[in-house]
Amino acid sequence: MVYQKTIQKTVCVEGIGLHTGKPASITFKPAPVGTGVYIIRKDISGLPALKAQSRNVRATQMATVLGSDLFMVSTVEHCMAAVSALQIDNLFIELSGPELPIGDGSADCFLQCLKEGGILEYTELRKYIYITQPIYFSQGDKHAYVLPYNSFKLTCTIEFPHPKIGKQKIELEVNPHTFEKELARARTFGFLKDVEALKVKGLALGGSLDNAVVLDDHDILNPNGLRYADEFVRHKAMDAVGDMLMLGYPLIGHVVLHKAGHDVMHGFVERVMASTESYRIIELAQPLSYSADTEHLSLAPKFA
Repeated sequence: MVYQKTIQKTVCVEGIGLHTGKPASITFKPAPVGTGVYIIRKDISGLPALKAQSRNVRATQMATVLGSDLFMVSTVEHCMAAVSALQIDNLFIELSGPELPIGDGSADCFLQCLKEGGILEYTELRKYIYITQPIYFSQGDKHAYVLPYNSFKLTCTIEFPHPKIGKQKIELEVNPHTFEKELARARTFGFLKDVEALKVKGLALGGSLDNAVVLDDHDILNPNGLRYADEFVRHKAMDAVGDMLMLGYPLIGHVVLHKAGHDVMHGFVERVMASTESYRIIELAQPLSYSADTEHLSLAPKFA
C-alpha cells in the first residue's frame, strides 16, 4: 500500500446498464504513474475524458454520476469501490456508453476483473490524506465524520423501517482482503414499489432480481435470499468506499457514517477537501507492522 499502482494488462467487463437496460461494457487499461483514475468515452468522437474526482460529480440521487460538458456517466460507485479497495492509483476506464455495467449489483465483477489484470507497482510513493482533526458533515438526521486514526477504518450504520432491514451496523479496517471478503459481493437493494415507479419514468430498465435485492412491503423477493445476513449495510459501506475515491487521494482516518447515501457522501468529501487545517498530505514509509488476526496496519507517516 506504500507505492502507486496500476494494472499489468488490459481487461474488460461486459453486461447491461441498470437504467437503460442496454448492453454496456468497460475496458480497464494501465495508466502512467501520477495519472489518477480517468473515465474515457470511446463511443464519442475525440475520446473525451474526465477524472474521477469530486468536482466532476454531477448527481447523487440514485447513484453517483460523473460528468463534463461533453458527456455524463452514471452508477460509477461499485467500480470505484473496487479500484479504491485494490489501492489502484492510476487507471484508464474506457466506456462504450453512458452507464457502467451493473453486473450482479455488487462490486465483485469489477474486483475480479481488475485482479485478473494483475497489479503493477511503481517505485513512486502514494500520497494520502492523513486526518489530524475531526471533520463533520450532516444533513438532517444523516451524518458522516472522520476521526484521526492510523489506517483506513469504516463504521457504517443504516436504518430502514422494513422488517427485513431495520437498524444494521458494520465496522472494519478496509484493505484488499477485508473488502473482498466482507463488502465486494454485497448487492444494491431497492423496494418493489420504487422500482416500478422508476420503470414508468424510463429508469431502472435493466434492474432485475439478477442484479439487485428487491423487497416488497414485508419480505425479500430474491429466491436465494441474501448473501450476508446484513447485506444491506455492507452494500452501503461498499458504496461509501467508492464515493471516497472522489477525494483524489486515499484517506487515513476512521470514517463514521449514519444513514449516509451518495448525497451525504458527496457533501462529506467536499467538506473534507475544504478542511485543509484538519489533514495533511503525506507519503508513507514502509508499514511498521501487520497483524493477520486483526488485518491491521501500523503506519509510519512521512509528511510530503
